[in-house]
Amino acid sequence: MSTSVNWSKAIQPLLKKYKTTKHPLEYKNTYQLLVMVVLSAQDSDRHINQIAPDFFRAFPTMAALSKATEAAIEEQISDVRNFGNKAKWLSGIAKTIKKDADIPLDLASLTALKGIGRKSANVILRESGRPPEGIIVDLHVVRVAPRLGIATGTDANKIEKQMMEALPQKDWDAGMALSFLGREICRPTHPKCTECVMNAVCEFYNGNG
Repeated sequence: MSTSVNWSKAIQPLLKKYKTTKHPLEYKNTYQLLVMVVLSAQDSDRHINQIAPDFFRAFPTMAALSKATEAAIEEQISDVRNFGNKAKWLSGIAKTIKKDADIPLDLASLTALKGIGRKSANVILRESGRPPEGIIVDLHVVRVAPRLGIATGTDANKIEKQMMEALPQKDWDAGMALSFLGREICRPTHPKCTECVMNAVCEFYNGNG
């Protein structure tokens, strides 16, 4: 981890570039966002966007989902990765929350729900306009943050902790910004380094990573 960089200052161009960019999941309300975030774990946002309209026609609200059997939920998500567990989690979440208006919007309450980890909870808080309580670390951030030099290793929780220490809370949207950077520029192979707003401080680009 590069300690010579003032990360709060260095991250500003990236935050500016992506601060108004909505998450790639195509949700219409908090209920849809929560469901889609659970479904997208180990699957792609694009795939979840494809199956979501049929799912929400079948279960338009948390109340409707709470009355559904696990088998009925499985039927709607049978081609989603790990669909058996996800049906169980969604059923449990819906039975716990019962209605859209009661969806909690704080990290502790969200992560207490089976099927929602820190990354998922941080996404829900960001997209709901709540102050960040952590930093989103998805598979893109796990790749990009060590390349950049703001964190080391491959453990998402440890990367999140390192980034939270390197940045003031007001800059914690850096996680989602790094995720967008990873999708568009800092690709797994052939990253477009010359187009990157972070290349001046990037260890990978400058040959130190």
